[in-house]
Amino acid sequence: MSREDSVIFLALSIESDMSMALGFTQLYPSFSSVSTKRLWILNDLFVADEARRFGVARALMEKAKSFAIETDSKGLILETAIDNGPARALYESLGYTRDDEYYRYFLNV
Repeated sequence: MSREDSVIFLALSIESDMSMALGFTQLYPSFSSVSTKRLWILNDLFVADEARRFGVARALMEKAKSFAIETDSKGLILETAIDNGPARALYESLGYTRDDEYYRYFLNV
């Protein structure tokens, strides 16, 4: 965070004089040379166990989308585990489409 190389949105519950973190999402900038537009990599989406099923993840995802629009971006890109059915259902309900055209590769160094 001290390097300011990402954008973090935090969902808070404010009760009386205390606030409690419910979840967050973190976006990293990237760039599409083909479209010559910024992309945002949605790298993290976390919601505390006690805050799940209350729309926190959806609200964070909507905030990320609004931010991408505000920054005139091509879009948002994310990855999730194949067996993470609840996350996949959320993303698809928000209009995200699964990429069936490209393989993802990783080099562990």
